[in-house]
Amino acid sequence: MAANAYQGEMDPELAALLGTAGDSGGPLPSFNDIFGDKKDSQDVGSISEDSVDLAASTFPKITRQFENTPHNFFDDSNYYKTALSNEGDIAQRVHNTLQKYLTAKDPKDRSVFRQQFLSPYWDFLLNVARKSSGKLPPTKMFLLRFAILHPTLINAETRALFSKVIVENELNQPIYYLDEWCQAVGTSKLRPSTTDEVRISKANPQSKLTQALEKATGKLDGARTIVKQKDKDRTNLENILRDRLSAVFERIPLREINDASDCMSERQKAIIAETQNLLKDLLRNDHDLEVSIRDYIKAEADVQTLTDRLAEEGGAVSVDIGAIDTEFNTVRQMAKMTCGRQGNHFPILTNEYFHSGPNDVGFRENVLALLARIESIDAEVFCRIYKNRLNRIVPYVLLIPTYGDTGFCWEPFDRHNRATSRGRIIIPMYPKSLYYAVLTAVADLRWQVAKEKASFYWMEEGLTGHYYQWFQSQKLRGDIKEFFIKDYILWMTKEAEGIQKLPKEVRGTFWRHMPFTQEIKEKLKNRSFVYQDLCQRDMNRAMSDGY
Repeated sequence: MAANAYQGEMDPELAALLGTAGDSGGPLPSFNDIFGDKKDSQDVGSISEDSVDLAASTFPKITRQFENTPHNFFDDSNYYKTALSNEGDIAQRVHNTLQKYLTAKDPKDRSVFRQQFLSPYWDFLLNVARKSSGKLPPTKMFLLRFAILHPTLINAETRALFSKVIVENELNQPIYYLDEWCQAVGTSKLRPSTTDEVRISKANPQSKLTQALEKATGKLDGARTIVKQKDKDRTNLENILRDRLSAVFERIPLREINDASDCMSERQKAIIAETQNLLKDLLRNDHDLEVSIRDYIKAEADVQTLTDRLAEEGGAVSVDIGAIDTEFNTVRQMAKMTCGRQGNHFPILTNEYFHSGPNDVGFRENVLALLARIESIDAEVFCRIYKNRLNRIVPYVLLIPTYGDTGFCWEPFDRHNRATSRGRIIIPMYPKSLYYAVLTAVADLRWQVAKEKASFYWMEEGLTGHYYQWFQSQKLRGDIKEFFIKDYILWMTKEAEGIQKLPKEVRGTFWRHMPFTQEIKEKLKNRSFVYQDLCQRDMNRAMSDGY
């Protein structure tokens, strides 16, 4: 039996680290032995990031948007003093520069002090972030999370709004505020960003084991998904077979002779012929399930072996304070990118620049609601294909307290775990339009995932290939990804409502590679011949098995 039917040839590095992977012989355990009451092997090893629930098909329902009882931390007269305390000389520089900025009368002087405030404030904030691996006092937590340095810089209505924000991640979604993100990186719950990852010596055996464990965990997650899908397919086949056989066993009384039944009807004879094919499918499914279970057991053993080896080496790779420093500097650059060169880069929350309503601020619950809204239109927006299986994998979302208008993706998935790792997107919390900010981030994620999937053929195949060919045919100039993001926003806001704003070729590409939900397709089909024709093409592809 092809024991590596799912995983393919073992990664040479992984095989070397494991010593040699022997064949998992012996009797095959039952499905319930693996997936019953046994603790999920995904819990094996403590270095993995937040687990991905591949069975989840939607976001959880938001039960409440704000706390019923607001806190009173913003009423503390010592809030500002506590925020600056124990942060060294840089806190004094922040205080002096902020004082000059607030008391300046001349607009030119005020502009100069405003610019001078940026650098020391970010250095000061880095000091606060370094302490986030522990439990931060509420004042410093709100400073990192919402950029509230001094409560009197915002009015009473705004203070009341922020005092009702839900602090904890009650719905357990991968959406992080800045203080939570720094804490997760500092405690190795999340690895640092790939582009600016803390360098670890190549000779360090722990780093190799860690990367190998990440790869093995990805294969284990993928194998688990396939086993569960094969088991589901078997149940469907059994139900169909049971229905067909019950029809065959039906007897029609014979008129001429009492207590006798007539011959089989033509329908029953046809069912017998069909049943033979169903039995073959059931046997084929059973064979595939057996292979998949063996692959799962093999992947589970690899994860356990690597976890044990890592424990023998002294646990996960130790990352010093440099991990938070480097990650924070990465976040600082991304904060600039959300604002753009001509945007508002002022780093603290003030009445002067904050003009958002309760539903327009990038609170966790608001962003979650918008992600659910996007998914209700773009059915496969958070899905990735791995081993011919479509897995729904929600990305990590970092909420950063800036006045930027643009979100973006800085990592489509982990290079060590392409199977089940989450991508990473960033959302500014105080944009002019929160929906636009979330859409731009999701569009960027869409583009990067499709491009990585197509690899060297990204200009020829799939979503990026077809869009690139249209882009070239129109002799357009500029960043192709920016054009795509703008078109994606039109796709989600206009085309989804039946308002035709995209070129015919782009509409066809998006319809094929980023399909709307079936509900929206049915609605659009009755709006225009254009959408009716696209629906007909879907039917034609389905009939020809080319979809």
